[in-house]
Amino acid sequence: MLISKMAAEGGGKEMNEIKTQFTTREGVYKLLTHSEYSRPNRVPFNSQGSNPVKVSFVNVNDQSGNGDRICFNVGRELYFYIYKGVRKAADLSKPIDKRIYKGTQPTCHDFNHLTATAESVSLLVGFSAGQVQLIDPIKKETSKLFNEERLIDKTRVTCVKWVPGSESLFLVSHASGNMYLYNMEHTCGTTAPHYQLLKQGENYSVHTCKSKSTRNPLLKWTVGEGALNEFAFSPDGKFLACVSQDGFLRVFNFDAVELHGTMKSYFGGLLCVCWSPDGKYIVAGGEDDLVTVWSFLDCRVIARGHGHKSWVSVVAFDHYTTSVEESDPMEFSGSDEDFQDQMIHFGRDRANSTQSRLSKRNSTDSRPVSVTYRFGSVGQDTQLCLWDLTEDILFPHLPLSRTRTHTNVMNATSPPAGATIITNTSSNTTNGNNSGATTPGITSLSTALPRSNSLPHSASTTTTTANNTNKAGSGGSGGGGIGSGIMDSAIATGVSKFATLSLHDRKERHHEKDHKRNHSMGHISSKSSDKLNLLTKTKTDPAKTLGTLLCPRMEDVPLLEPLICKKIAHERLTVLIFLEDCLVTACQEGFICTWARPGKVGLLSSQNQASSPSGTVV
Repeated sequence: MLISKMAAEGGGKEMNEIKTQFTTREGVYKLLTHSEYSRPNRVPFNSQGSNPVKVSFVNVNDQSGNGDRICFNVGRELYFYIYKGVRKAADLSKPIDKRIYKGTQPTCHDFNHLTATAESVSLLVGFSAGQVQLIDPIKKETSKLFNEERLIDKTRVTCVKWVPGSESLFLVSHASGNMYLYNMEHTCGTTAPHYQLLKQGENYSVHTCKSKSTRNPLLKWTVGEGALNEFAFSPDGKFLACVSQDGFLRVFNFDAVELHGTMKSYFGGLLCVCWSPDGKYIVAGGEDDLVTVWSFLDCRVIARGHGHKSWVSVVAFDHYTTSVEESDPMEFSGSDEDFQDQMIHFGRDRANSTQSRLSKRNSTDSRPVSVTYRFGSVGQDTQLCLWDLTEDILFPHLPLSRTRTHTNVMNATSPPAGATIITNTSSNTTNGNNSGATTPGITSLSTALPRSNSLPHSASTTTTTANNTNKAGSGGSGGGGIGSGIMDSAIATGVSKFATLSLHDRKERHHEKDHKRNHSMGHISSKSSDKLNLLTKTKTDPAKTLGTLLCPRMEDVPLLEPLICKKIAHERLTVLIFLEDCLVTACQEGFICTWARPGKVGLLSSQNQASSPSGTVV
């Protein structure tokens, strides 16, 4: 087992480094050592030069009530087991299916949840040489091999996913930076495909396949420069978020094949991406060791999180801990049942009820609802971090002064992209790329203090409307002196680790309209004192993105600190999945670990409980 291996390898000190439990406000999460999945021999995998271990789950709704199935790849091997989670110990001697590949390695996989039954499941597997295999691990069949001759793409498959709501369409991304849409019913042809341009935009193009009879791929997307590392569909399936080695997050309207918005990493490539359950926020992680939170509605970065000491390999929202609570149910439309349904279906229609409540609460003078999004991240530093995204970060413009209208705030969270936003000073049209035009999110920001001790928005985030804000009578962007001593020390502590990220020497002090409390962050980078004109002048130039909407400076957005940040493995972490009773992590040695949620550990039999080693108390 992993624990005994750790004790044998490293002695006391190393044993203490690896955490087997951690505590959050919900309670204690505990590692269930007997629920660990791996290769049957439990020997640590020598991971040098091999592809990341990945895990996929599916529920086949069988009559026994134990319908969860797990698939994972380790080196050249692919395993398919019944997943017993927090209920029973894992029995590794009886995989439902096991495959060993020659000449290529599995890199990623995805189940079709629509078609899964107790008798049959459709599992897509991508490979390091570029092929995609469709298999049924229950029937132990290999039904089809796509890109078999590697005529479509010769590079490693980086991500494969079924298109939401479809029984036959799936999307595959490659290290070439290309992404292909396939139909499992169609063949790939015996010759290399010929393409015809369908749509082209900034750093992306989409081609259709030109042939007499319908063949795969149906579409070819070329996105950014370098590898396309991961993509994720929005909860309603209408939008697609892609992260690339060029450091860009690009969000597309999938059906319309149009770019909705972009974001640039602080530096380096972006490696992972995920959506919030309501589709309002996207979190990306990568080679800048940061997690970056991006607003889908406002098309801008709203927070960054620093806790990892190396590249962030996976980010994921915890749908079961994310919550919206109303302070006074009488004042808002919708109900708790609406929200519970939405959490189950993750549909945009369901999300609208929550969205309308959030919008409606912005138009009242009452105490706002409590909004908390929980997400997690794991990295090559072998650490697990959990983060809370709270309303003081999501809605930093509250409270508003009485002389300003409330339409700005409401519009900042409610209208779709492309709508015209009427504010109290001007009208702006939202723009997918946000190059040049003022976005509604920026327009609606006020310079009021956030309501928590998280790092404040600086006035430069509201550069384009600083004068408008003053005219509207919100007291200018002063007020930074309130509690600035406390804030200064907190900020200095929180960002001292970023001193090495400085891209420019500190020059003149910030503009006098800047919050005084932000001066402690000036050592990171302050390109010029003329920040108030920066956003309107800068176009989308990848070489000059720092300090723009694409990539704000560190001091221009709140800096989140993790709720917990624990070393939980010996090798780099490659998997983080939140399930109802537990969360699942995996490391490159091939060990898939189950962490019981607070109160869920009792589901196991007392015999198993007695035999499990006591964890390190954190």
